[in-house]
Amino acid sequence: MLGAIIGDIVGSRFEFNNHKSKDFEFFSDECEFTDDTVMTIAVAVAVRHVRAWDFSANDHSLRYVTAHTMRSYGRRYPFCSYGLRFMDWLFTDGAPSYGSYGNGAGMRVSAVTWSARNMAECIRMSESVTSVTHSHPEGIKGAEAIATATFLALHGATKEDIREHINNHYYPLDFTLDEIRNSYRFDETCQGTIPQAIVAFLESTDFEDAIRNAVSIGGDSDTLAACTGTIAEAYYGIPADMREKALTYLDGRLRKDILSLEDTYPPKICG
Repeated sequence: MLGAIIGDIVGSRFEFNNHKSKDFEFFSDECEFTDDTVMTIAVAVAVRHVRAWDFSANDHSLRYVTAHTMRSYGRRYPFCSYGLRFMDWLFTDGAPSYGSYGNGAGMRVSAVTWSARNMAECIRMSESVTSVTHSHPEGIKGAEAIATATFLALHGATKEDIREHINNHYYPLDFTLDEIRNSYRFDETCQGTIPQAIVAFLESTDFEDAIRNAVSIGGDSDTLAACTGTIAEAYYGIPADMREKALTYLDGRLRKDILSLEDTYPPKICG
């Protein structure tokens, strides 16, 4: 989960001021957490809560608790750059899914990977937590691509395995970052963000390099880097000093939530 949050924080200052290079100060005073962090934590809290009293995490209970928890957290942090349709959903009790295929589906799904006991459960839980807002097939697909790539990374798959899995089931990864960097533009859809986020991971050498790759192509930098960071944490782990620095960008409530969640879903730390 912290991999997504670090990607969000680092990418936040470049979302509307893209930086088409890997050369930048990683953490700066301009960095902040956004809706990606808030919703990642909200979904993680929901998944843990459902697991505590329903080990199967059945679809109905997980959808219900996820929607309730996302609304609770979103209303507590209302000024975090949510999309307009998401804002309407957030502040309307009982509102149904609005069929989104926005890239927010991919940035908030990381807790599913750490909770799932097998790939089938990972896919099912991904659909449950995503469909409360992003019920369009492309939204479900985008979240599932991030969740399954992360699950494979967490359980020892090679990059070649992950690439083949995504190519066969989700998106053709038939490009390099260098090939798209000059032409890639802001795109809030899953289909215009998730493949790029996965390639940013596949071309990386370590966790930090993966985040730098994601930022370097521009686009929706915070969400793209959050998606990349989700997979990169599972594959490489996060340096301990980077974890400590990232926590300083969170307020007391979110920091407390992260530390509590880490008791259930320990972060993968390297170095």
